[in-house]
Amino acid sequence: MIAAVARNRAIGFENKLIYWLPKDLKRFKALTTGHTIVMGRKTFESLPKGALPNRRNCVLSTTVENLPGCECFASWDAFLASCQPDEDVYIIGGATIYAQLIDKADRLCMTEIDDEPQQADAFFPDYSDWRETTREHHRRDEKHAYDYDFANYMRGSRGE
Repeated sequence: MIAAVARNRAIGFENKLIYWLPKDLKRFKALTTGHTIVMGRKTFESLPKGALPNRRNCVLSTTVENLPGCECFASWDAFLASCQPDEDVYIIGGATIYAQLIDKADRLCMTEIDDEPQQADAFFPDYSDWRETTREHHRRDEKHAYDYDFANYMRGSRGE
């Protein structure tokens, strides 16, 4: 899973990202380009230009069957059946998809923002029982209004 979260795990408001962090967007692109991304319908609809280039775009939805530039699946199992054994998959949101699939994930690629937004209606699930594997701190600057960390996690206390 890959997400940008506030201290209270807020990720969005009114189907939009809360934060605009150029280095986070650059990291997202670097990690996901050339790989498969999985999202819900609302997340797809929030993308300004539709399907993201140079990635296999997959949407989990029980109500939509065709979206431009995407493969649509009614379930996680149907999606998995379409994957190659060595396929790198990034779950990119939104809140409902994160909540439904966090137990299926083996790693989290998080951008943790040192802020609690005034308004949020979408939250990432609790991941306090995941084990941190790396952390890279960044101070706010002219393009980033808040301090933030790139933090990676693996499941369990020993990465299990």
